[in-house]
Amino acid sequence: MATFDQETQDAFDAIHEGRRWVRRQSVQVALVVAGIFSAAIGLKGFLLPNEFIDGGVTGISLLTNQLTGISLSLLIVIINIPFIILGYFQLGRAFALRTFLAIVGLALVLLVISFPVIAKDKLLIAVFGGFFLGAGIGLAMRGGAVLDGTEILAVYISRKTPLSVGDIILVINILIFGVAALLLSIDTALYSILAYLSAAKTIDFIIEGIEEYTGVTIISQRSEDIRRMVTETLGRGATLYVGKRGYGTRGDQLQSMDIIFTVVTRLEVARLTEEIDKLDPQAFVVMSSVRETKGGLVKKRPLH
Repeated sequence: MATFDQETQDAFDAIHEGRRWVRRQSVQVALVVAGIFSAAIGLKGFLLPNEFIDGGVTGISLLTNQLTGISLSLLIVIINIPFIILGYFQLGRAFALRTFLAIVGLALVLLVISFPVIAKDKLLIAVFGGFFLGAGIGLAMRGGAVLDGTEILAVYISRKTPLSVGDIILVINILIFGVAALLLSIDTALYSILAYLSAAKTIDFIIEGIEEYTGVTIISQRSEDIRRMVTETLGRGATLYVGKRGYGTRGDQLQSMDIIFTVVTRLEVARLTEEIDKLDPQAFVVMSSVRETKGGLVKKRPLH
């Protein structure tokens, strides 16, 4: 009888976990789809008809499209492929697959769906084009994917050099806008910089102000399993604190446990929370922005 009860409980647990997985995946897919359409509106409704560009791979694709006439959809997929491959090795197969599908989805939406030109004033075009594009990228990141491979490259380079992710992205975008100023016009480059700044601020807002790195504190009964996941699966360092958990109506029932602290990039936040949820849905997780780090597995050194 005990064996039967245990098997029944295991079956119910498996069904419950399956439902939670489906619900989690559905939310992530919805975020990515919403991101695709928002980015498409920003590109076809604002930036592309007015020959503005953005930073990153999207900016390179827009610039190449304006200079050569090659389809923007094709350029977005082709230029992002090396970064998707890099993401496969750096951030995992699931992340790379989601990113590939998201980028292909964006390319198909740009190819198939027509969007009206929403504004004629150049200032409005730059600000709101950047807003919709940034919202799309931010929503996709919340769903565990990216629509622009530049950050994947920046994360990779930051692990090999003392430079921060923000410094690397800044250098890449300076080069892109410099080329735009030479090949298009200074006015176009300046408006494009405004669009990029609008997009960058919107991304930060969509992902709740997450900076380049996020400090994560995890309190769980399965602290050892979570520590191994952080160090082995994510390849991140983890610090363990020995603490006591207070509970009861007055918090006077103390229970010893290990508290885990780790620092991850904002691209890894969605994956980290997903892995924690698999191991312990009841885990208490606290996240905070990290502006500066020194030493350890996270290397940052400002350019200025």
